[in-house]
Amino acid sequence: MVAVIHSGSSLKEALNYNENKVKRGVAECIDAGYYVKDVEDLSYRDKFSRLQKLMNLNSRTKVNTLHISLNFAAEDKLDKASLRQIAGTYLDKIGFASQPYLLYEHHDAGHQHVHILTTNIRPDGTAINLHNIGKTRSEAARKDIEGEFSLVRAEDRKRKVFELKAVGLSPLQYGRAETKQAISNVLQSVINEYHYTSLAELNAVLAQYNVYADPGAEGSRVNRGAGLLFRVLDTKGQSVGVPIKASDFHFKPTLKSLQPRFLASKFAREKYAVRLKNTIDKAVSCTTFGDLTALQQTLKSEGVALVLRASKTGLIYGLTYVDHRTKAVFNGSDLGKAYSAKAIQEALAPPDVVTQQKTQYQSIAGNPSTSDGQFKLPTFGGGAPVAKHETDEFLASLFLPESGEQSVPWQLRKPPRRRGR
Repeated sequence: MVAVIHSGSSLKEALNYNENKVKRGVAECIDAGYYVKDVEDLSYRDKFSRLQKLMNLNSRTKVNTLHISLNFAAEDKLDKASLRQIAGTYLDKIGFASQPYLLYEHHDAGHQHVHILTTNIRPDGTAINLHNIGKTRSEAARKDIEGEFSLVRAEDRKRKVFELKAVGLSPLQYGRAETKQAISNVLQSVINEYHYTSLAELNAVLAQYNVYADPGAEGSRVNRGAGLLFRVLDTKGQSVGVPIKASDFHFKPTLKSLQPRFLASKFAREKYAVRLKNTIDKAVSCTTFGDLTALQQTLKSEGVALVLRASKTGLIYGLTYVDHRTKAVFNGSDLGKAYSAKAIQEALAPPDVVTQQKTQYQSIAGNPSTSDGQFKLPTFGGGAPVAKHETDEFLASLFLPESGEQSVPWQLRKPPRRRGR
């Protein structure tokens, strides 16, 4: 089981998100915990007012809405009674016992999942602390529930190499509602689970799902407001359909909201760098001489995606490594010089290329085995050839240590210190 928590300040947006899915027939409200009426008898007004009344008791707390999704593995076949029990148990374990909530089961993804909508404002007006709720209380609750209900453990899923499910591009999915939902599913998983330090690194992950986060043209309204436009890409990387603004999603994945994640990920990903470098080293050593495509396939089998950054002319100037095992994203230069585009391409170059380069270098110095026994260096000024013994003396002198006095120009030398009497 995987739990994803979104905290916000707009109950109406979160409620509308679920209710609109109910209207479209891709979700249903299956429980209403601590409501007076049964779930089937609740109107929209009933659902909204029960939670809003609690929020009105504390005007100082701005973040007062909790929207949680519980996601289950394909092997977990759960009926509605089990989903209700799991949701209630989860809320109890994260400190939300006796808080009213709405439970929705969604049917628009490839795996079974539910959404929980609640508030952190108690009946006495105090607020439940949400600081680090995902890393502390939620993680412990998830592990307990996996054991109690015999669910597939999230850790077991992470060990498996999986195929990424890209956003589909069939004609039936060009509609705004379907496109928005497909992008939303990708964003909620990638944004919360991966460690990336820039928009470019985030796009390296999103590209594998056929999604691109566009910051907008310089000077545009989207760009000035630190927003984002999310686009669906075809197999050639070209945008198709109508882009969706970040502000249209209930969790608001704007560039401004992502900035804190960039900084936090810089430190969070460091512990995974060594493992990734070991994987790359092994893949390079096992890859036959050739281009980067072979290395991409080798790394893919290990759960690492190699994303090439190329110019319009096709020149590869950078590499980005997406480690799906640890959810860490690194540019090659961040891992070290040996993992840059230039270094990796040189490591994969066939031996004859290296030999050719050495031969070209040696040809500059001439051929020592000439018929007249002289070692011909380039004369440049038209001078006579140099005798071999003179050349040997000259080459040997190049390896002699230089005088300490001559190593620094006299203008930069410090004056000698005067000794005190």
